[in-house]
Amino acid sequence: MTEGERAPMMLDPELLRDTLSVAMATGGDFAEVFVEDRRSTSALLDDGRIEELSSGRDSGAGIRVVVGETTGFAHTADLSPAGLRSAAKTASAAARSGGGAIREITLNGQSGPASAVVELIPADISKAEKVALLQRADAAARSADGAISQVSARYGDSQRRIQIANSEGLLTSDRQIRTFFSVSCVATGDIGLQTGRESVGQTMGFELFDQIDVDDVSRRAAGRALTKLEAVPAPSGEMPVVVGPGGGGVLFHEACGHGLEADLVAKSASVFAGRRGEMVATPSVSLVDDGTMAGEWGCFSVDDEGRPAQRNVLIADGVLTDYMWDRLRAEKEGRLGSGNGRRQSYRHLPMVRMTNTYLEGGVDDPEEIVAGTDHGVYVAQLGGGQVNTATGDFVFGMTEAYLIEGGRLTAPIREGNLIGNGPAALLAIDAIAGDFAMGSPGTCGKDGQGVPVGDGTPTLRVARLTVGGTAA
Repeated sequence: MTEGERAPMMLDPELLRDTLSVAMATGGDFAEVFVEDRRSTSALLDDGRIEELSSGRDSGAGIRVVVGETTGFAHTADLSPAGLRSAAKTASAAARSGGGAIREITLNGQSGPASAVVELIPADISKAEKVALLQRADAAARSADGAISQVSARYGDSQRRIQIANSEGLLTSDRQIRTFFSVSCVATGDIGLQTGRESVGQTMGFELFDQIDVDDVSRRAAGRALTKLEAVPAPSGEMPVVVGPGGGGVLFHEACGHGLEADLVAKSASVFAGRRGEMVATPSVSLVDDGTMAGEWGCFSVDDEGRPAQRNVLIADGVLTDYMWDRLRAEKEGRLGSGNGRRQSYRHLPMVRMTNTYLEGGVDDPEEIVAGTDHGVYVAQLGGGQVNTATGDFVFGMTEAYLIEGGRLTAPIREGNLIGNGPAALLAIDAIAGDFAMGSPGTCGKDGQGVPVGDGTPTLRVARLTVGGTAA
C-alpha cells in the first residue's frame, strides 16, 4: 500500500447502510457495524527444532445498538446480507423491545487518515525465509557462551483489516500489519537455571528485519541469562530505584495508565477519579498516550470505533489534564472520543484502552542519576505485574536489575519485586533523563480482552520504592 491510500473496503456501503437501518428499526439512539478480517502466521523454534508453523484467518462482524443506557450487541461470522440482518435484529432486540419507525441511514464517503505504509507484506514472504530467521537466532544465541543450554525463538505476523460504519454516517477503515520476533534463552550455572528474553515488534511489515539484527536480538537475550548466573539475591526494604530507558514503561502503563481510563474513572474504580486539574506528580512528569506513533506496537490510523488515533497528554508538568475516552463515556461528557475505543476482535464490545503510553524525557543526565544514588536498585527491565486501580497499589517483577552501590552499578540481582503505589511513585520521581526509549511490544489485558500496546520511559529515579527481595 503506497502512502495516501486507504485500506480497501471490505463490505459494500449499501449493505452496511441496510444493516444499520435494520439495527435502528426499533428506535435505537445509535448503531454501529464493526467488520474485521484477521490473518496471522506464527512459527516457533525450540531446542533446535521447529515445533510450530501455523497460519490462520478469522473474519466477522460485531453489531452494537444503544438505547439510552442499554447496549445490545451481537456478532456473526456470516457476512452475507442475511447473516448481518439477523445479527442486527438480535442486537436491536437486546437493546430495546417493541416497535418503532424505520430510520434511514446515509453513510458519508470513507473518511479518516490513510493506513500506514507497508513495504513488505509478510504474507508475501515464504515460510522458509521466516524459519531461517529462527535458525539464525538459535545459532547466534548458542554461540554467545557454552552455558546457554536452551534457546526458544518465535516469529509472528498479523494483518488486521477493519471497517466501521455507524448511524451517524461514519464510514471508515484501516489496515494494521504487525510483525514480531522474540528469543528466550536458558543458561545453566552453579546457581541453577537462569533465563533471559528479548523481543521486538513493530506495526510494519517484513521490512522490520531490515531495521533490526536478529543476531543482536539473540545475543542480548543470551546476555541477560548469562548475567543472572552471577546474580545475588535482591535486597529488601524501601530505597531509591532507578528505572532504565524503555524497560520500565510497563510500570506507568499499569500503575497510572489504567487509572486514567474513563470507564474506570466513571465507576470510581480509579484513584485518579475527580482529580483533573490537580497536581498528581512532580512538575517534571508528563505522561502521554499516543496512538499515532509511527511503527510502534500500539499504533493505528483509526480506533475500533472509527475515531482517528490521537496524541493525548494525560499529565502535563505534573498536572492531571485529561483521561482517555471511548465514544460512550465521551458522549456523556459532551465531547468526542480520544481515539482510545479498542476491542480484541469483532466478537467484543469496544472499551477504553491505552495505545502507546509513555513518560516524556527530561533534562537530567542518565549517568549522573546513577552516580547521585548512593544505594539502591537499577531496573533495566520489568516483568509482569498487578495493580489495584482503585488504590494505585502495584507489584512488579524485575527481570533484569542491578545493585547500585556508591553511585555505581555493581552486582546483578534476582528474585525481586517492586512494590509501591502509582500516585505516590509519580510524586517521588526526582530525576528524569533525556534518553527516552520505547520498550518491548506488549499485550494489555482488561476485562478478558487483549490488545497490542507499547510503553516507554527515559532513565528516571523514584526516590522511594519498596524492593521485595530475599537478601538478609
